[in-house]
Amino acid sequence: MKKLISVRLLLSIGLVLSMIFAGYSIYYKVKYWGFSISPKQNANVWAIEANINFIADGSPIKVSLSIPTKNKGFKILEENIIANGYKTQKHADKIVFSAHNMIGEQNLYYKIIVFDNINTKDKLKDKSPQAPKKPPFDEQKMAQAQQILDIVAKTEGTDKVEKLIKLFNEEPLNPALKSYIPVQNTTKSKINQMRELLAIEGISTRIARGLKLEEGQKVTPDMMLEAYNNGAWRIYDVTTGKIGLPDNFLLFQRGGDSLLDVEGGTDSSVKFSIAKSITSTMNLASQRAKQAEKAGWFDHSIYNLPLAQQNTLKWLSVFPIGILLVVLMRNIVGVQTMGTFTPMLISMSLVKTGFITGLVCFLAIILLGLGIRFIMSKLNLLLVPRISAVVIFVILIIHGLTFVGYNFDIKIAQASVFFPIIITAWVIERASITWEEDGPLNAGTELLNSLLVGIIVYFVIANDYVRHIMFVFNELNIVILFIVMLLGTYTGYRLTELRRFAPLVKKVK
Repeated sequence: MKKLISVRLLLSIGLVLSMIFAGYSIYYKVKYWGFSISPKQNANVWAIEANINFIADGSPIKVSLSIPTKNKGFKILEENIIANGYKTQKHADKIVFSAHNMIGEQNLYYKIIVFDNINTKDKLKDKSPQAPKKPPFDEQKMAQAQQILDIVAKTEGTDKVEKLIKLFNEEPLNPALKSYIPVQNTTKSKINQMRELLAIEGISTRIARGLKLEEGQKVTPDMMLEAYNNGAWRIYDVTTGKIGLPDNFLLFQRGGDSLLDVEGGTDSSVKFSIAKSITSTMNLASQRAKQAEKAGWFDHSIYNLPLAQQNTLKWLSVFPIGILLVVLMRNIVGVQTMGTFTPMLISMSLVKTGFITGLVCFLAIILLGLGIRFIMSKLNLLLVPRISAVVIFVILIIHGLTFVGYNFDIKIAQASVFFPIIITAWVIERASITWEEDGPLNAGTELLNSLLVGIIVYFVIANDYVRHIMFVFNELNIVILFIVMLLGTYTGYRLTELRRFAPLVKKVK
């Protein structure tokens, strides 16, 4: 008894440690590799192409284009530059093209492929800025600005930036703003006017430019206002005052006066084209690992193997949970099956054949095989030759069913080839031996129980979510291992035995 208790204690400790390890491993895979619980979860991948167009006048050319930096809600998978005759130099937040002796219309292309980065979404971290310099207004201009700021202060709300943006977008416009805003007012000039007013209040600001990721041709970046407010940088929509990045919005630039600067050319412009594709999170796992600087672990994992080997391991990974179900049914519920893993093998065959077709085919092979086995029992053959003869007969039965299925287009018969021949022959032999030793009732009960448990296991391992989880988070198999070993120490009553001994309990009472 003491030895049993010590074994249980060791296995319990092993189970707890395996659960901690599995929990951390699952967290690691979700956080750094982007794995998900759902087998059908996909990630959006966007191809964004910037087309820079200008007229070169023959003087030295220097073109500077702002590009996305790290931690902007998206990660860059690939970059591609098409600029024939130009030298390129990439910096952290911009790319510079340079050339000489170019004349006429010029087209430069900068293309990136990005995916939604779940680890940095909406986390616009940056250093706290220095206090802004107040604009060099004269007395009249400062008085107008102060009048506007007084109106903002009296407006309901707590966020000064949001209240100022809403004031600039009121319809009709406040009279104090009419005299402050110039007649020709663009989005950029409106943002600059807001920045001047906020600088008076001591709030640092900068312009942000980005793209709404929607498929389209030749789109222009949206301008937004970014303000250091309440100890953090916050993005504001300059038309609504709404705080935060919109969904599927890629920031191309934070700070700076312009998105594109061109020296040595005129009539410059930059237009963007956006295309969307969808891929599974599994296909992005390698790129996510590299972006998170965790590629070493991924490169030495099973997910870096060729797909053929991965598909084999997917089936092996789901075996333990099926085995656990068989152990539970036998040791806890008390269902008597024909061998320990016969139900598991039946369920695997049903997965290959399909449930209904496999069930019909299995019963047909077993019934025909049992009939032949009883005929052979009259010959008094030794065990090994008898089982060998049954195997040969099973092969002939499968040949016959496959031939009939092909010629008469019966899919049920064609499914017979997926059943393991040796296992099927062994089930037939085991059923016939049980029939001879314990009677037809016990043989039929064991056969039906094996089929029932096989069906239960089938519905579990055939589930896409179960197969996906057991392969992606295969450390769960270590947890299952310790659970199975703990079940091996169980010496109590099985559920079927409780029902069996129920009359004795009533009699004692």
